[in-house]
Amino acid sequence: MDITDEMRRHSAAHLVARAVCNLYPGTQTDIGPATDDGFYYDFDLEHRLTPEDFPAIEKEVARLIALDEPFVQKTMTADEVAAKLAGQKYKLERLADVKASGEAISTYTVGDYFEMCIGPHVEHSAQIGAVKLMKVAGSYYRGDEKNKMLQRVYGIVGKDQAELDAKLAQIEEAKRRDHRVLGRQLGLFTITDQVGPGLAHWLPRGARVRVAIEDYWRRKHYEAGYEIVYTPHVGKSNLWETSGHLSFYKDGMFPVMKVQEGEGSDAYVQDYYVKPMNCPFHIQCYQFEKRSYRDLPIRYAELGTVYRYEKDGVRHGLFRVRGFTQDDAHIFCTPEQIVQEIKDTVEFAKKMLGKFGFHEIQAYLSTKPAKAVGDPARWEQATQSLRDALDQEGMAYEVDEGGGAFYGPKIDMKIKDALGRPWQLGTVQFDFNLPERFNLTYVGADGKEHQPYMVHRALLGSIERFFGILIEHYAGAFPLWLAPEQVRVLPITDKQLGYARKIQAALRAKGFRVEVDTGAEKLGAKIRNAQLWKTPYMVVVGGRDEAAEQISVRSRADGDLGAMKLDDFAAKLSAELEA
Repeated sequence: MDITDEMRRHSAAHLVARAVCNLYPGTQTDIGPATDDGFYYDFDLEHRLTPEDFPAIEKEVARLIALDEPFVQKTMTADEVAAKLAGQKYKLERLADVKASGEAISTYTVGDYFEMCIGPHVEHSAQIGAVKLMKVAGSYYRGDEKNKMLQRVYGIVGKDQAELDAKLAQIEEAKRRDHRVLGRQLGLFTITDQVGPGLAHWLPRGARVRVAIEDYWRRKHYEAGYEIVYTPHVGKSNLWETSGHLSFYKDGMFPVMKVQEGEGSDAYVQDYYVKPMNCPFHIQCYQFEKRSYRDLPIRYAELGTVYRYEKDGVRHGLFRVRGFTQDDAHIFCTPEQIVQEIKDTVEFAKKMLGKFGFHEIQAYLSTKPAKAVGDPARWEQATQSLRDALDQEGMAYEVDEGGGAFYGPKIDMKIKDALGRPWQLGTVQFDFNLPERFNLTYVGADGKEHQPYMVHRALLGSIERFFGILIEHYAGAFPLWLAPEQVRVLPITDKQLGYARKIQAALRAKGFRVEVDTGAEKLGAKIRNAQLWKTPYMVVVGGRDEAAEQISVRSRADGDLGAMKLDDFAAKLSAELEA
């Protein structure tokens, strides 16, 4: 049997639970699943675990691994499992859920430790490798803040110590690249308690990067045949009732706003909600006028800010916020157009992501779930169009059978950053639900009304999250076209400040983002400051440079480039931006 990373992670969680129970008798255990990069386990015990306890736990885990005991799977009845789990109140509550479903209960035993679990696991404990505990945090039982808070221990696994050491080194590098830390150091964004959690402010330097992203995004969308729209931030409750969001997504929406409409005896209260999605508004744009098959495809795109009530413990810097801007688009097309539209969308995504330095893309095709709406024939046609587009583009993909939304199949696209971490960005999502709910139609060549296909599409996901990914991918050292400050002019003395300002003005007139260091520090300190700001180019000007009407250029990447004329430097910048 091939031993996978998931098997190692899942099996390690069991041994960590066993180790904690051995060291702290009377411990109550809950669950301990594998995660994308490690595992965690939830405990209820009197002792408050801290990182100082980790060496003892890790030593016990290592001892259990060295015993090389088998993981034995067995299917048991609920009563048999209950007898094995006597005294474990959280496990017994979980058992009641399984018992109520009538499902057969899979269990695993390793040594004297017993778990309800479906696996997968290694065959023997020695196959786990090396384990390192990383942190402990609070976690409410079943994720409900009304329940007791348990202690959640996180860990990682390597197939051997060398692999574990490599993972630890990657984690340290990820800490160095943390967008929350770099965001503050580089003056890119801030989130304040006074305004509210999960609500980001783009500071001037971060806003410059955003403008560069958005300008490129708009330009490429116009080239690809999209029309840019702008839609409101709020909508009446009936809009969200029709779309189904109030039925299926209300917990993720901000509370209702009650607004008085009309005057006097005609006054009434109308419910409004801030939008969690842009799609119902784009539908309103489609319904602005009667549509013909000759009008299709119609492609609407919007950098639309939406608001979602993300709870405590879920928010994380720019990766999970309450207010964010989706690079959203919706395509309305005929059945005959869907293959080409999806193919064009996949190709568009590859080019767009490639511009930002992401060339390795893994696609996932999610197909019809057990519970779905819409004509089965339309499902099959839509799914096949997704397959055809991926095949024609030569994009590698995995099939997630039954993983589609209830309203349509989809393609999800993941990129890898500089550390090899996967990030889901692009999505191409068919929707058979909203066209029916809003009664969308077009007049076909036969003169009859037909329902269009609707495709939800995002390339970057959200601007905020994407910006956080970019910060960590580049460690804050953005390429020239994205850098908030492309050039910093460093006068050697105050005597050259006027010349420095002249250079700044000339380069700004050509569209470059340029700042002047007006500080009193010596040149060495100014160079170090520019390096700390991760500025791509430094222009040093002294008395000789001014007299010769030249500049001395230093590159972040290549060091000292020597003296050159300002026009030659500007041409160099332009060539780099066009490359």
